[in-house]
Amino acid sequence: MSSDATPDPYTDPMAFGQRMQILRTKRGLSRPVAAGLLGMSPSWVKQVERGEIGMPKLPIVLRIAELLRVRDLSDLTGDQSAPVELFTGPGHSRLPAVRDAVNALTLNTDQAAPPTEHLAARLAKAWTARHEAPNHREVLGELLPGLIRDAQLAVRQTDSASARRAAQAVLSEVYSLAQFFIAYQPDPALLWRVAERGMVAAQESEDPHAIGVAAWLAAQAHRDTGPSHFDAADSMTLEALAYMERFLSEADDRVRALAGALQFEAAYTAARRGENGAAWGWWDKAKATSKKLPPSYYHPVTSFSRAIMGAHAVTVAVELRAGGESVRQAVAADATAIPSRPRLARHRIEEARAYHLDGQSETAIATLERAHEAAPETIRYNGYARRIVLEETESKHPARRQRAAVLADQLGLLAA
Repeated sequence: MSSDATPDPYTDPMAFGQRMQILRTKRGLSRPVAAGLLGMSPSWVKQVERGEIGMPKLPIVLRIAELLRVRDLSDLTGDQSAPVELFTGPGHSRLPAVRDAVNALTLNTDQAAPPTEHLAARLAKAWTARHEAPNHREVLGELLPGLIRDAQLAVRQTDSASARRAAQAVLSEVYSLAQFFIAYQPDPALLWRVAERGMVAAQESEDPHAIGVAAWLAAQAHRDTGPSHFDAADSMTLEALAYMERFLSEADDRVRALAGALQFEAAYTAARRGENGAAWGWWDKAKATSKKLPPSYYHPVTSFSRAIMGAHAVTVAVELRAGGESVRQAVAADATAIPSRPRLARHRIEEARAYHLDGQSETAIATLERAHEAAPETIRYNGYARRIVLEETESKHPARRQRAAVLADQLGLLAA
């Protein structure tokens, strides 16, 4: 390796500031940008990275960890005695079985594949089960291995071009379902492998819905990888929107909803960049698309609907770091209209981020408790929720500290 290569912050012991600088550089963030997002000055960032200021207190460390999307807190602090995973949640007990199903070749088998129509019906039931279950990862982890194997077999055993396209569409959306299970678990390579296979199968299917879903998920994967991938996220979103435009005049509600979901993804990425006008402009477009859907319609994959737009507004405001506006949108949003338990829990987490950003920590903790009631497996794997809970375990207010400690225990954050 070249002597001027970027060192790996996870191997040799080094100071907090050195780790912060290396991780910031790998994220593609300049000091001024990082400082602005942290609410600090560029000179403060420089002093910390040079070791002129010691490691900050936990609330600031957690803000830095969120910004740099570290795998666990010890990657930033260097303290390996009690690693705390943040944006990578714990590995689910069913992850190995799902991984094995993805990696299997299904070449040497005498098993006959189920009809594509049967697979599509099973897939629809799996999506319904996910939305209804508080332990949705457990439910998906049980269903996915069989669905993946059967969908792979269906593609291999087709006897015509049209049948193969139909089977590829189902396989693509099975991979999309798998991404909801694998996300934020400690196997990013598996997540990207499934995302890429889903996109290939979608393109082979020539089905606009399958293509839209695969692009929607790929854009999220790029955005969550960090600022250096924001352009890739935008490219994926805009290309998919341009492709789907030709179908919208005669599209069914599923395809129209996907266009709206992609418009919101553009808003989300713009908000992550700090582009206020672009973010709300794309949100307005998504809102207009939602009004073309029936009032009760709810897309089974993206959750896009009229009901979700309030939740989306909270996310845009939070990502723009607008505390007062975030709370205003949280108060205005109708959470009771969200029928999916995991999506409701995700919205509660976004509300908690809004209140925490606005300095309303007591309300933030109460809102995270409501997220846990809706879907424990959502909050357990959410880095933002974990960061807020950990920060509040250091609160100077005993009652708030106690509530945060209970949540931290429920989320597995106190395990050594």
